[in-house]
Amino acid sequence: MPAPVAAVRSNWPDPARMADKWKITGDSLIAVTVRRGGALARLGHDHVVAARVLNGWAYPGKGPEPARAVFSFRLDAMVVDDDALRTQAGLTNTPPADAIAGTRHNMLVKVLEAERYPEVLVQAEQSSAGALNADITLHGVTRRYTIPARIGQDAGGIAASGQFTLKQSDFGITPFAVLGGALAVQDTLELRFAIRAAPAAAQPARP
Repeated sequence: MPAPVAAVRSNWPDPARMADKWKITGDSLIAVTVRRGGALARLGHDHVVAARVLNGWAYPGKGPEPARAVFSFRLDAMVVDDDALRTQAGLTNTPPADAIAGTRHNMLVKVLEAERYPEVLVQAEQSSAGALNADITLHGVTRRYTIPARIGQDAGGIAASGQFTLKQSDFGITPFAVLGGALAVQDTLELRFAIRAAPAAAQPARP
């Protein structure tokens, strides 16, 4: 189980004071697979929601200091059901446009309350075992996860990738449901991430 907000560390570094900080690059990605559930699940669709615009910094770490990253993304900037990401998630049929639009509206307005909680904040630190200890703030609630990850570093940057799951209810979110729960979104979300940071001078301009 993820740690509650009271257990989350308060000593995360201020990016403005981080020496040798590297910027998160424009090719970073967080993709979330949302599965349907309920007795009438066959009438619904599975979806993939993705964040491609991550704003923040990473610190590559020196000596005994671990690599760290602090970044955020806006919920209203997330993309719903990109064809390539659906294929990567093993979802073969693309929902109709009205279903995608309805999913986006329900996600932002009824579930995540994006006007009240517009951003997701992630503060991650590489553990001695190579995993990531990540404090995730969503919907006004912070939880800590230990996430298996592939982490690589070279002169051109640092990259981390992996997969894990989390529950919406851990953040005080009630999964979307209709017809008394006969058609619903499963509480568990499947996340896949590939995040890279590099010195600002090494990054191409974003189109």
